Amino acid sequence: MFLRHIIVFSFIALLAGCAGIDSRESVEGQGSPAQWKQHKDQLSSIDGWQIEGKVGVRAPKDSGSGTLFWLQRQDYYDIRLSGPLGRGAARLTGRPGQVSLEVANQGRYEASSPEELLEQQIGWKLPVSHLVWWVRGLPAPDSKSRLSLNGDSRLATLEQDGWQVEYLSYVEQSGYWLPERIKLHGTDLDVTLVIKDWQPRKLGQ
Repeated sequence: MFLRHIIVFSFIALLAGCAGIDSRESVEGQGSPAQWKQHKDQLSSIDGWQIEGKVGVRAPKDSGSGTLFWLQRQDYYDIRLSGPLGRGAARLTGRPGQVSLEVANQGRYEASSPEELLEQQIGWKLPVSHLVWWVRGLPAPDSKSRLSLNGDSRLATLEQDGWQVEYLSYVEQSGYWLPERIKLHGTDLDVTLVIKDWQPRKLGQ
């Protein structure tokens, strides 16, 4: 009877351990899934940041580059683009359910999602809600993803919701290894992010 209890307890403990593995993630590549989980948990504690860098865009009718400023505070974001595609400056601000887009010499527009605004006003089908996760080197948690790890157990590539994300380099900042150069490939849209300055903020700070 005692032995049977030990076996049952061990089986329950095994199931509890498996519960820590996200079934929506398919993980492959060179790295260690255990180290990836530890890295993922650390990055998930970041709920705010300030990013400065460059963005390049390639679309069927437009292509160009510009500067990027991104302020994130929990679910509020302020993303500013200057100069991409010759459109001048654009500023996207908001939180879930309330988003506004200001485009230089055009005006201010509002919608319930950033994806809707960008597609309507600029013509980009860009998953901004996923970018909040992708920019940290994480898959978005609300849909299935396929991950390939590099030798350091960080993301090398990510496939999610019709997009392929390549992580070309990382930089260490404030004890975190964060993406420095990212390429996003979608349907009729390619985006390159080069982050020059990362200022992460941890939960509760």
